[in-house]
Amino acid sequence: MEQFQISLASARVNANLTQQEVAEKMHVSKQTIVNWENGKVKPKPAQFEMMCRIYNAPKDIVKAF
Repeated sequence: MEQFQISLASARVNANLTQQEVAEKMHVSKQTIVNWENGKVKPKPAQFEMMCRIYNAPKDIVKAF
C-alpha cells in the first residue's frame, strides 16, 4: 500500500496559514519558509517537527522535499 504524503506548502495551506504567519510563529524569516517549501534548503529536524505541530499534521504524511 502506497503511503500518502503532502508537501510542506500543502500542509501550510491546509492549515490556513500564510508563509508570513508561519515565519512569525517559528521566529524565522518568510524567505526561510519559501526556501523550505521550494526545496532549496531542508529544515532541521526540530524545525520540521515544529511545522508539523503548527500545521496539526502528522510527521509521517508531510514530506520536506
